[in-house]
Amino acid sequence: MKLRALPALAGVAVLALGLAACSGTAGAATGTDAPDTASANGGFAVDENTLVFGVVPDSVDTETNYQPLMDYIAEKTGKTVEYHESTDYAALIEAAVAGKVDVASFSGFTYVTATNNGAKLTPISSIVTKEGQEPGYYSQAIAPKDSAVTKIEDFKGKKVCFVDPSSTSGYLFPSYNLLEAGIDPKSDITPVFAGKHDVSVQKTGEGAECEVGFAEDSEVAKSDKVKVIAETMVPGAPLVYSSALPTEVSDQLVDALGEITIDDIIAAGIKGADTDAFRSVFYATKPVDDAYYDLIRDICKKTEAEQCKA
Repeated sequence: MKLRALPALAGVAVLALGLAACSGTAGAATGTDAPDTASANGGFAVDENTLVFGVVPDSVDTETNYQPLMDYIAEKTGKTVEYHESTDYAALIEAAVAGKVDVASFSGFTYVTATNNGAKLTPISSIVTKEGQEPGYYSQAIAPKDSAVTKIEDFKGKKVCFVDPSSTSGYLFPSYNLLEAGIDPKSDITPVFAGKHDVSVQKTGEGAECEVGFAEDSEVAKSDKVKVIAETMVPGAPLVYSSALPTEVSDQLVDALGEITIDDIIAAGIKGADTDAFRSVFYATKPVDDAYYDLIRDICKKTEAEQCKA
């Protein structure tokens, strides 16, 4: 669930390696053989009356967390918004490449991977959860509460929980941090892919299938079974729209999602927006563009992650 975001740290600039983008500018790649559903439906994934909202399956609360935002999009566009939760990160990427989603919440890494593989997507904004924040959230290295592990270097030789091979905070940044600690994430550990951030936290807390792990901060904060060993700020996850959409509709989405606050959503009469639950995951959105994700492309180059490649 990528609604979580925290203030950007100045130290994140250290990660900007100055390397070339791993596959060129996002959105420039082509070559996929996936059928373009949008082309057959006038630019829409389904039809002109429906917008398909795609998400990565990060936790059991994903749909509930996004519902007020989807209702707000419906209010602003006059269209039915259909929730689409892919079975995993790769499935959402495939759906985007095939033109089967109109608007979506990606992780930064998933966005880069999707566009590298031919998905035509345009970033709109990223969600922040508190006033005064900038887009961004933490990837956290974790261990069981009673573990003797105290630093990343201690992960060597252990069973390590990741989230998904296409997860920004659950795989790409953890791989980078392991390499920086002198640990090869492919040969010096035993990787375990939990599928979701909350599952990674759970398995790590149990200490059996995974001795240590990684997950985003919002899910780690919910557990009293793990401790945080280290953390790294990652670029905020983008809300995007399909570039195949008619200009009128894409303009409506930019207007609706580009720079809004929870007060705007409440004022629109959206049920469920004026609640503690929604306030815990949404305060406002701030605009981001494609260049904002160049840091992820740099880390793709450093880690040589297969998912970065077209």
